Amino acid sequence: MCGIAGLLKFKGDTKRNIRKMNERMVHRGPDDEGIYISEDGKVALGHRRLSIVDLSKMGAQPFVSGSGKSIMVYNGEIYNHQEIRDKLLKEGAVTKFRSTSDTEVLIEAIEYYGIEKALTMCKGMFGIAVYDTEKKTITLARDRVGEKPLYYGTVAGSFAFASDLGCLRVVDGFDNKINTQVLTIYFTEGYIPAPYSIYEGIYKLEAGTYMTVDVETFKTDVHTYWSMKEAARRGQSNIFTGSRQEAALELERLLRASIKDQMVADVPVGAFLSAGIDSSTIVSLMQDLAPGKVKSFTIGMDDPAYNEATYAKEIAAHLGTEHTELYISDKDAKAVVPKLATMFSEPFADSSQIPTYLVSKMTREHVTVSLSGDAGDELFCGYTSYGSIDRIWGKMKGFPYFIRKPVSSLVLHSPLVNKDIYRIKGTLLGAKGPCEIHKLEHETDPIIYSIALDKRTLPYKLTELPEDFLTEPNHECMLADMLLYHPDDILVKVDRTAMAVSLETRVPMLDKDVVEFAWSLPLEYLREGSVGKMVLRDVLYKYVPREMMERPKKGFAIPIDKWLLEPELREWAEGLLDKDKVRSQGILDPDVVEKIWRDYTDRGIYRIQIWYILMFQQWYEEEYRQ
Repeated sequence: MCGIAGLLKFKGDTKRNIRKMNERMVHRGPDDEGIYISEDGKVALGHRRLSIVDLSKMGAQPFVSGSGKSIMVYNGEIYNHQEIRDKLLKEGAVTKFRSTSDTEVLIEAIEYYGIEKALTMCKGMFGIAVYDTEKKTITLARDRVGEKPLYYGTVAGSFAFASDLGCLRVVDGFDNKINTQVLTIYFTEGYIPAPYSIYEGIYKLEAGTYMTVDVETFKTDVHTYWSMKEAARRGQSNIFTGSRQEAALELERLLRASIKDQMVADVPVGAFLSAGIDSSTIVSLMQDLAPGKVKSFTIGMDDPAYNEATYAKEIAAHLGTEHTELYISDKDAKAVVPKLATMFSEPFADSSQIPTYLVSKMTREHVTVSLSGDAGDELFCGYTSYGSIDRIWGKMKGFPYFIRKPVSSLVLHSPLVNKDIYRIKGTLLGAKGPCEIHKLEHETDPIIYSIALDKRTLPYKLTELPEDFLTEPNHECMLADMLLYHPDDILVKVDRTAMAVSLETRVPMLDKDVVEFAWSLPLEYLREGSVGKMVLRDVLYKYVPREMMERPKKGFAIPIDKWLLEPELREWAEGLLDKDKVRSQGILDPDVVEKIWRDYTDRGIYRIQIWYILMFQQWYEEEYRQ
């Protein structure tokens, strides 16, 4: 796990600026750094290293291929690098490797097979930049699901890229303005989805794609080597025909293979254990595979409504892991808030970022790599909202859209809209399909469209998903989340908080084979009534008693709606939301911001957009204005 950066045809002091970019992301790679500048000075590559595999200097980057033709910086892990190494040796592409690192395997595979075939062969998480010294091109690539970040764009007349958006911000001459067109999406979702960023002219490379950039002209050519949409379509077109028991056996086999690969490292490895189905399954299989005790980690809170640490401790004891828990106070959590703007480098407002940071910080004191159970809800139909959407769509679909849409408009433009129940029903009635219901569920309050002064918006993955792309409503919603919520919220949260403390996180359920198998499962193997993840539970119950797991899920959240009324955070919030300050910035509507805050403090109406606004304001003050 590392950080990469690059500058093409920079007009200033190239060496000083690539060093500045490296310094900005020292947290991503505290063990070492490297810089490459081409002889003509047109290409500069930077790298910060967190040593995981081959801790020697032989694994350092930027890495030069055996032929000297390619120079690469890369962030991530290739879990099947030994298999690719053997293939390269067998086919005579390489006679001898200089190191045991996956970096060398990756660059030689790219040079020998070409970028697309090499990426298709790889199983892992990564953000890659490869300079072809003969063709004078840089190729950027990102892993299939988007575990590792990669930003790129034009900065001060040069082409720049980095793992951390803040690296681009520190380049001399940076003057990219705020992309106000993304704010409506941000205040709806709480994050800024790829391909957009908070800055004009800077983008996130989409998951499953690679882009070749001409060093001289900055002309780009983008290709997709793997698509979540196509994986879902293929899976649903070729439904698994075995029994549910057979499906559980196959899923267990695939998870075991993924976990076995992801437990390989030259540093200590552990796992997050939140007491939910997903992390408990991962830890169960890890412990079954490990020769000794697996190190497991959880955090607890004194408030029983938010505390699952007692359950996690019971599961750990049953499995026999070496378990560490940390109970955090309100004071611990509140102390994280000032760090968030720099940690994420752009507005990001999933409040579970706070406990995720704290558990990562505690975990890093014991291990350098931690496996997590992320993606279980999205791949195995775990969210209860999926079943709700299925029921809503079941009632609506009998009425043609050309009838529902006018009725929806009529309700939303009548006095009925003043009552929450009619406003919500009126909004959902205008949905074309289950995916749009999923999108509209958290857009029923029209005030969210008034927060930003710029009322324009941009198309993004939820608006671009074709109607009835998949025929089954639950799968439609799962796909929407795997395209948007999971890569742009969950994975961003985990990567940035863990990297802030130099912890590498790995997600076994995002293994290509696991993902593609999950899409082939019929709904009845995933959900029974209101209970989801049935086939995943079938795997887990072989290792953990059913009665130990069958309890309401509390999630990984904090009572931010309560804390913001307490003196310390209230003073911080009101400082950021000061009406004169908001007006002087000229980005948000000061009257709307004031109404949202007063509705909360005076009337007890908490909207999640309060946290979204606060995270934007904190970012503006601490990152943008600096």
